[in-house]
Amino acid sequence: MEEVKEQEKTGCTNCTSRCGKLDVFDWLDDLPASINSTSIVEVQFKNTRKGYFNNSNGLKLEKGDVVAVEASPGHDIGTITLTGELVLLQMKKNNISAETFEFKRVYRKAKPADIEKWEESKNLEHETMLESRRMAERLNLNMKIGDVEYQGDRTKAIFYYIADERVDFRELIKVLADRFRVRIEMRQIGARQEAGRIGGIGPCGRELCCSTWMTNFVSVTTNAARYQEISLNPQKLAGQCGKLKCCLNYELDAYLDAQSDFPNINTSLETSEGPYYHFKTDIFKRIMWYSTEKEFPAGLVEVSVDRVKEVILLNRKGKKVDKLSNEEFKSLAAAEPSYKNVVGQDSLTRFDENKKKKKRPQNQRNKNKRRFRPKNQRKDGGNKTD
Repeated sequence: MEEVKEQEKTGCTNCTSRCGKLDVFDWLDDLPASINSTSIVEVQFKNTRKGYFNNSNGLKLEKGDVVAVEASPGHDIGTITLTGELVLLQMKKNNISAETFEFKRVYRKAKPADIEKWEESKNLEHETMLESRRMAERLNLNMKIGDVEYQGDRTKAIFYYIADERVDFRELIKVLADRFRVRIEMRQIGARQEAGRIGGIGPCGRELCCSTWMTNFVSVTTNAARYQEISLNPQKLAGQCGKLKCCLNYELDAYLDAQSDFPNINTSLETSEGPYYHFKTDIFKRIMWYSTEKEFPAGLVEVSVDRVKEVILLNRKGKKVDKLSNEEFKSLAAAEPSYKNVVGQDSLTRFDENKKKKKRPQNQRNKNKRRFRPKNQRKDGGNKTD
């Protein structure tokens, strides 16, 4: 219901795209206007496309208002997402200078006729995308058109496409312009941007980060998985875009700080029993496992990081240790509490009712025996006495 109310407020009732992806919370909204207030407003269009426009006419604009803004050519329709002092901070974040940037103007608040034409344009976008894909296939172009966005006055259309190499789409532009009778603009995007525009649910159960809050995409390498001791399985590490998951970078700094003083894993440890080779590491517990074989795990020994440093220093002096792990570390590791099922929470029948009959007390059973004793066994011979 809240989403429907927000759509009614913004005039975006039939929009199936991700209109409110990069919504900004105006925490200065309930404060009086300061001396740093500005006439510049932030306007958001389809998906992540935003622009900054000058309210030169002095219109009373609030967040959520649908406005007609200057475009090239004609005008475009968008939604106000931010006003006031925070606009200057957003521009600074996006490296836009208020002194040198040429701002286009806000014409007016959108009229009902403007909104109606805007809705009609958005309804044409999906069919236009499918038709343009068929045209590109007929021209044997190695590209994929992922999305189409019409300008508010339907005089221009932006085609977002994905391509692994340079594509000569001059012939495609002519065919599209002749078919749809609009001005054509082609914009290339990456696989991550396409996933952000389409949206979806990640393996964590939440909506994709690229479709909710991410504004820029930092390159992700397999070294991020290596530093975090994650198995290099492409099916597990790849996201819905086919690239490495962006969340691999989220905790990378914490792992790098934690293992900043760890010894080199390529260094073997020399003992009187023979050399030991690194197998795996528990970074936050500061434990390293070493194997007697280099290619596969054999005779694994659990060693603390401090003990590994000590052994490496002794090896550099030409000394070999008798035992790789120290007894003090073993006692500390054994003293760590382990999980025990003391309340039976793993039992599937722990909530079932006990259907066994309760045993009656011994005196009650003896009383019943006396009550139903045969006549020939009674002391009085079975005769009643007064």
